[in-house]
Amino acid sequence: MTLMMFARFEQPLKWCAFVLGIVSTLCVVQGLQLAAMLTSLPFCLIWIYCGWLRSEPQLKYINILFALLYVYGIGRYLLLG
Repeated sequence: MTLMMFARFEQPLKWCAFVLGIVSTLCVVQGLQLAAMLTSLPFCLIWIYCGWLRSEPQLKYINILFALLYVYGIGRYLLLG
């Protein structure tokens, strides 16, 4: 299976990322840290995938960095409460 097999889902995935971004922002405004990280992680994963489809290195590497930070944040939240 290659990434290009799912290229037809790119536009719906971008709309999903848009909704996740709005929800994440609302979670930040409401002070819901864990919810913000849990909605931001799939947001980043979608944009990493879209970056690989379009060969946009800055997009994928920035989102890889953010995804790693969200995984760290979620792990830290779960370990430290």
